[in-house]
Amino acid sequence: MRQISELPKMVSGEGVIMHLEDGRSLIDGISSWWAVIHGYNHPALNAALLTQANKFAHVMLGGMTHNPALDLAAKLVSITPEGLNHVFFSDSGSIGVEVALKMSIQYWKNIGYQGKSKIISLRNGYHGDTFKAMEVSDDSDFTRAFSDVLKRGFILDIPEGGFDAGATVVKQAADELEALLQQEHQHIAAFIVEPIVQCAGGFNIYSPLYLQLARELCTKYNVLLVFDEVATGFGRTGKMFAAEHAGITPDIMILGKALTAGYMGHAATLATSAVFDSFLGDNYEKALMHGPTFMANPLACAVALQSISIIEEEHYLQKIEKIQSIIREQFDTLTSPAIVAKRSIGAIGALEMKDAPCLSGFKEFSQQHGVWLRPIGNVLYLMPPYIISEKELLTILQVMKEWIQQIK
Repeated sequence: MRQISELPKMVSGEGVIMHLEDGRSLIDGISSWWAVIHGYNHPALNAALLTQANKFAHVMLGGMTHNPALDLAAKLVSITPEGLNHVFFSDSGSIGVEVALKMSIQYWKNIGYQGKSKIISLRNGYHGDTFKAMEVSDDSDFTRAFSDVLKRGFILDIPEGGFDAGATVVKQAADELEALLQQEHQHIAAFIVEPIVQCAGGFNIYSPLYLQLARELCTKYNVLLVFDEVATGFGRTGKMFAAEHAGITPDIMILGKALTAGYMGHAATLATSAVFDSFLGDNYEKALMHGPTFMANPLACAVALQSISIIEEEHYLQKIEKIQSIIREQFDTLTSPAIVAKRSIGAIGALEMKDAPCLSGFKEFSQQHGVWLRPIGNVLYLMPPYIISEKELLTILQVMKEWIQQIK
């Protein structure tokens, strides 16, 4: 393990630039784990934070409420797929997943079903580092140390062929889902997926048709459909939410990361009225017993509201479309026997290499060339802030290209 003193130390940021203590400046190519969508030190976000801080920084949500929470909940309901009418706030994306899974399991108990506690998830999926989130994530470096205590559910493969996969290939994957549901639906509470793109698990992209078929099958077999949009939400795939590629509404959706533009941890778990209503009533045991201290933190809510306003008012989806175009143009010029696959959508670009050693030393190389990138395993990727200029984006892509060209 590297000593902390050996790590680059950031002292300030401006736009997409990270300024380090040693005098270097780096272009952030991964939005600080995909959250800093507006870049660093954004004046409007800073102002929203300070304005709220001058009123009050925190108050418990138990038995109390406040306008930032009410306004953010209303805004999220208005911009997410129709039918997601209720919002539960928590501390982080991983906790948002925990809340979604607790909702899914308790929902069936509340409406009179017994034994529906298993979860289906996808191979190479990643949903967070807390325990229930690890159980629905695929086996990886993130979960391996705890594999002997995790109570796994069912794992299925995504369809091959990427976003534009043919109907036959997609139906084959959907048939596998239906076969599992036919046999085990009485034990299954939910099917959780990262819609369209599996990010930390290798940036695998799959067809929206699969999500449409999954929606039909989950409804048919009494299983909740849960979309983990912690990484894909707020424009990352070219739509405000990845669910929009499929034109469907999940029963539960989880948001995080870009929700607060990287200013602080916060998450939202949205649910349909059918799910919400199952927790109502005089029976205290039907209540969702989950109460994070910092749920709906006023500072986080204020920043999130301002972030969404910026996305809408400054036409960010058009910016993302331009980013996608540049990534794809540059990827088309890349040729190397070390590249296994090229994948891109929205403001995501990923190059799967033949093995992880191909990228050994790349982090240091990129920093020497003024760029901040960190591969995951054998995948070299970029997920830049949406405000990145064409020149800055081309600089990142050139650094990736130079590294690949020297692989032997």
